[in-house]
Amino acid sequence: MSEDNNIETRAGLPEHLRVLADKYPREIWQGHPNFNELTSFWLERHLMFRQVLGKLQEGSAEFLDGRAPRYVPEMARYTGFLLEQLHGHHNIEDHHYFPKFKPFDARLDAAFDLLDADHHALDGQMNALAEASNAVIGAAQSGGDVITAAGHLCEVQGGFERFLNRHLCDEEEVIVPIVLEYGDEIT
Repeated sequence: MSEDNNIETRAGLPEHLRVLADKYPREIWQGHPNFNELTSFWLERHLMFRQVLGKLQEGSAEFLDGRAPRYVPEMARYTGFLLEQLHGHHNIEDHHYFPKFKPFDARLDAAFDLLDADHHALDGQMNALAEASNAVIGAAQSGGDVITAAGHLCEVQGGFERFLNRHLCDEEEVIVPIVLEYGDEIT
């Protein structure tokens, strides 16, 4: 994979994949006649992922500052929820939405390959988040060093946030413009 396609290093959707993103900038999406309830719901799911991850990061920071007495059970619950929801969401995209949208514009074939590669890379990120979260839980249950485990988890959450936000932004800039361009043909 070229450097501008690698999610770890790219700064945005690569220029050659912005075929429809430049035609339909984010500011006009909601006012476009083809912006529908399903698209709104899908974007709300992305927002929810960002919000839950933000809550997790805030909880870790508060715990490390000594201000979160219920940190471990709340972190465990919200992390489990986030990972479960992300897994289901990406499964639906991989097996339903992407195959449905890809045939509409051959110019975006490489964009779908990029999103697919992101989803595969996301598996590793999700595993790292689960492992770091489980290390905090394990330390709490065994009387171990919860502070050190939580500090590591905070770092993992920060990396996960950068990864997830890059992917979600790029995915939105591929999918929503397809809906806006071909809305009447998408059933």
